This record gives sequence, C-alpha cells and structure tokens, in this order.
Amino acid sequence: MKLATFTESNRTRVGVVVGDGIVDLSTAAPDLPSEMTQLLSGGPDALAAAARAAEGAPTLRLADVHLESPVLRPPKILAIGLNYADHVAESGMETPKLPLVFNKQSTSIVGPNDPFHLPRVSTALDYEGELGVVIGQRCRHVPKERAAEVIAGLTVVNDVTVRDWQLRTPTWTIGKSFDTHCPTGPWIVTNDELPDPHCLDIKTWVNGELRQSSNTKQLIFDCFELVEHLSTAFTLEPGDLIATGTPSGVGIGMKPPQLLKVGDVVKIAIDGVGEIENTVIEEPASTTRIG
Repeated sequence: MKLATFTESNRTRVGVVVGDGIVDLSTAAPDLPSEMTQLLSGGPDALAAAARAAEGAPTLRLADVHLESPVLRPPKILAIGLNYADHVAESGMETPKLPLVFNKQSTSIVGPNDPFHLPRVSTALDYEGELGVVIGQRCRHVPKERAAEVIAGLTVVNDVTVRDWQLRTPTWTIGKSFDTHCPTGPWIVTNDELPDPHCLDIKTWVNGELRQSSNTKQLIFDCFELVEHLSTAFTLEPGDLIATGTPSGVGIGMKPPQLLKVGDVVKIAIDGVGEIENTVIEEPASTTRIG
C-alpha cells in the first residue's frame, strides 16, 4: 500500500495511491484519522482498515492533487552520515565504527515536487539521495531481529546540505537543517508491499545527468541495525523519519565540485518506492519574519 498526504480543494488529508489515482480516506474511511502521524499511531489495525477502504473506492487523479511530504511534521528526523562505503571514500574520511547520527529539523520538510532554497548566506548547496524509513510504532530497545515490526514503510529523501555550514563545526545539524532542505515523498510504501529495504536501486539525477547510482544492499549499517541503534538511546515514535545515508556522487565530491545553483532540478528515484523531483530556487525575501 502507498500512503500519501495530499492537498485538494484547500484541504490536506491522507489517501491511498492506486495506479494514477488516490483514494481520499476522509471520504472512504471517515472514522480513520486524516493526518498521517495519527493514522500510523493506530497501528496495523488502522493500516488494514485503510487498505480495505481503498478497495474499489473512487479516486481523485494524482495529477489534480498536490502531494505533500507524507508526514507533514515528523516528530524526529534522524539522519545517518557516511553510510555507503563509496561515499566514505569520496569524502576522504574513515569508515564509522558506529552509525554517525545527526538531526535535521522538522521545519526542513517539503513535499516531493516542491522547490527548495539556495540560501542567501551560502552558495555551497548540495544534494544527497537517500532511502527514508518511517517509524510506525512507539518503541524502545528494539532488537535488529524485530526492527521490521516497528517500521511503517519506506520513502524517498533528499538530504539537502549546505556544505560550508555543515563543515564549520563538528556537529552537522545546522548545515543539514535549513528550511526546505528535506524534500520527502512521494508517499510511504508499507511493509506489506516492500518488505525488504536492502535490495533497492537508488539513483539521483541533476538536470538529467545521472550523478548517483547504487543499491541499498551497500549500506554499511542497514535499516534494521539503525532502528536497533537509535532505539537504544531514545524512544522512536510514529512518523519519525530516518534518512539512511547517501551513496557516492554528491556534488562536493566531484572534480571539480558541482554544487547546485538556482534553476537546477534534482530527481531521486528508488526502485519500488517512487521518485521525487525538486527545483532549486533563490531563497525568497518572504523568509524574513519575526513573530
């Protein structure tokens, strides 16, 4: 099942994607929550009810709705650095002995086709195509062998990075957390449809040029190991997003570096999950606000 958050007729709600259409769950299953985190919090019973409601239900055309990030405001965005061996090599750094974890702020989230900003304070803008894991159950101390039970599904993430801000300090959070710098979507593919996250081709194009091409089997710490590691320290909650790391081919690693500029289009596709495509725009003056 593909679960999406969408806006149509000035209302944002959750739906099930079927072919080139989407079932509006607020109509097909009005007793279910119309917000993704709340729906995921309902557990397997709520997801099963959503799947049943989508069977044979009328659809809206995907072309007629605006897809939002599947989770509009994840409780946590937990990202993993240097998690593909080829990316470690191009970065000139040592292979981590434990997952290298940093946060992206929830205000960095935008939808699968929304633009993202070239910040007014930097021109060192880069892309990172990544597999995203969406947590479906509140959990703590999850062993690797049971990690699949707490994962709601998979999505596509662009871990957009402002390289000069990232590298100014040992902790990367600020350089990873500018507003609009976490395009995500186009939906969550649930485990019943895609139970193995470790055999998926992942590719990134910039203006039609293939920059990244790998497979999630190349992850140093796989999705289940990441759930085990993270949940050792803190509670994972429905809607939490884990960005699992990027393969080689980022702009800063090219010779010479190929960083993003206004007008560039970044497309990221993961087999079985979907694709996102986002255009770089100049940060608008309207982002200056107080109160």
